[in-house]
Amino acid sequence: MRICIYGAGAIGAWVGAELSLAGEDVTLIARGPHLKAMQENGVRLLIDGTERIAHPRCIENPGDAGPQDYVIITLKAHSLPGIADKIQPLLGPDTAVVTGVNGIPWWYFYKLKGSFENHKLESVDPGGKFWEAVGPERAIGIVVYPAAEIASPGVIRHIEGDRFTMGEPDGQLSSRAEKLCAAFLNAGFKSRVRNNIRDDIWVKLWGNLCFNPISALTLATLDKVAGEDGTGGICRLMMLEAQEIGEKLGATFRVDVDRRLAGGAAVGAHKTSMLQDLELGRPMEIDALVTVVQELGKLVGVPTPTVDVVLALVQQRARVAGTY
Repeated sequence: MRICIYGAGAIGAWVGAELSLAGEDVTLIARGPHLKAMQENGVRLLIDGTERIAHPRCIENPGDAGPQDYVIITLKAHSLPGIADKIQPLLGPDTAVVTGVNGIPWWYFYKLKGSFENHKLESVDPGGKFWEAVGPERAIGIVVYPAAEIASPGVIRHIEGDRFTMGEPDGQLSSRAEKLCAAFLNAGFKSRVRNNIRDDIWVKLWGNLCFNPISALTLATLDKVAGEDGTGGICRLMMLEAQEIGEKLGATFRVDVDRRLAGGAAVGAHKTSMLQDLELGRPMEIDALVTVVQELGKLVGVPTPTVDVVLALVQQRARVAGTY
């Protein structure tokens, strides 16, 4: 299979390298010193004290790759509208687009039965640009659980996890989803195809919705955000608001709030992605993780007072930092 990883940072380069080592035809799209290092030296993987090197094709211009069987996007969610046109050379008649980003995805309402079917989310896909340019029929959902980091350009250090859950928007166990899952399994990942990927999306979002912005506001690590009474109580309120919204849209939460909070606290003194982005002066994923919940609440008529307050504060934090 021809697989392109668009935005091959830490997670993308790691996934692409493992798929390449397992025999898949992989192209990584990246830029800057990270791209140059991968082109010259391959992708170096540091995992559990061992080092391996993979040599997938590494390029900057999607036009140099040609149509793919799968395009896996591992950019930050706010970058999607900016690549709607750039991605076109990678798309053949049957290309699947797998958006491995945090939060509620741009295709969320595609084939979701009910009064909101095919509704476009302004907070994650302004003007429906990505929806119109790429087409929701290409979408395969994926939830990315592992963590990794770029130790230096071209060098990926695995931190934790190896699980990827995927599924079709309509819940069908399609051959294209099954083939991609098989490729992930063959590359050593834990993967499965689910018949309601939106449930998994909500459970992951549940934590990101509150842990991320509160950490950016307080500069606290995850153990303190989720584990201390004050901030943990704010997390609880935000999660309950989100749960009511998700359930109105048909989602099922397979864990309860206390278990999700305990899971976050158990991660330990970890800086969330928003806090890391804030410290590095990069845009934070505010809209895909928080604004979208406010938008969905308005859509289904669920008030979100706690989400609204935290959203206003983290937006101001980002504006002061010059990244929003």
